[in-house]
Amino acid sequence: MVPNSFFGPFVEGNILQVIFLAVVFGIAIKMVGKPGEPIIAAVGRLTEVVFKVLSFVMKAAPLGAFGAMSYAIGKFGLSTLTSLGSLIVLFYATSALFVVVVLGGVLALYVRLNIFQLFRYFKEEFWLILGTSTAEPALPGLMRKLQFMGAERPTVGLVVPTGYSFNLDGAAIYLSLATLYIAQATDTSLSIGQQLGLLAVMLLTSKGAAGVAGGGFIALTATLSTVGSVPAAGIMLIFGIDKFMSECRALVNFFGNAVATLFVAKWENGLDLERARLVLAGKAGEPPLTTEAEDVITDADAEAEDVRPVAAPATPHTAPVTS
Repeated sequence: MVPNSFFGPFVEGNILQVIFLAVVFGIAIKMVGKPGEPIIAAVGRLTEVVFKVLSFVMKAAPLGAFGAMSYAIGKFGLSTLTSLGSLIVLFYATSALFVVVVLGGVLALYVRLNIFQLFRYFKEEFWLILGTSTAEPALPGLMRKLQFMGAERPTVGLVVPTGYSFNLDGAAIYLSLATLYIAQATDTSLSIGQQLGLLAVMLLTSKGAAGVAGGGFIALTATLSTVGSVPAAGIMLIFGIDKFMSECRALVNFFGNAVATLFVAKWENGLDLERARLVLAGKAGEPPLTTEAEDVITDADAEAEDVRPVAAPATPHTAPVTS
């Protein structure tokens, strides 16, 4: 995990060493304070360029997926579709089991809330993620609705952004299942120890799958190339179906972070449980469109609530005085 040089991991594509360097470098920049600000600004500008390049790649991805699926069917026959379909069904079933049983169990036993009511509460974000194949566009809505439920703002502001980078349950499930599928397809024998070792590595490298749609496939490619126990060329077997799995991957990541935030809020006594139950039951109205709307009353609201017509004081009628 510790590289021999600073630029070596980037040249070799060693994602574990890249993550290690990123964490150490980020801590160092934070600790030096003001001298590190120009570096942060430069990295921010470089990030915009990199994401623009990634946008080019993602626009061409449908054509690449069509080519990959055509290659797989042409080389291995129509039976490939059955095998790939079974992988998709297995991934969706595993993800549903994890969300309903594991996350739902934690939410019910510790936080005392219903996971199915949480699904209904985040239905707009659900459709947004389903359409974009990534959970990033739903980040503002998640933070806004969690605060409306009664979770304290400092807790939401810390746990949600951190979870979007480090709490990627869907990516971890995808990486593990995809690796085992490729191992079986390429007739690669893995012992129980090797499988557990791969699982531990996938839990770590899933942290590099955040930020863009299709990031899980990129992390899978880099991890297989680094570990070496499973042929990295086997990723072409699942490239054609990655789009069908990315939606589920992002949804699991999203609900995992929602449950994690409620868990931490309850743990830190920063959750109004009664309000959360009212909100999930639909008895507390609709959440505001922005987080600021929870704290700032608009002028229109002020006029509607506070301004009342004031009648002019009655003046007593006095008869004219005559001499």
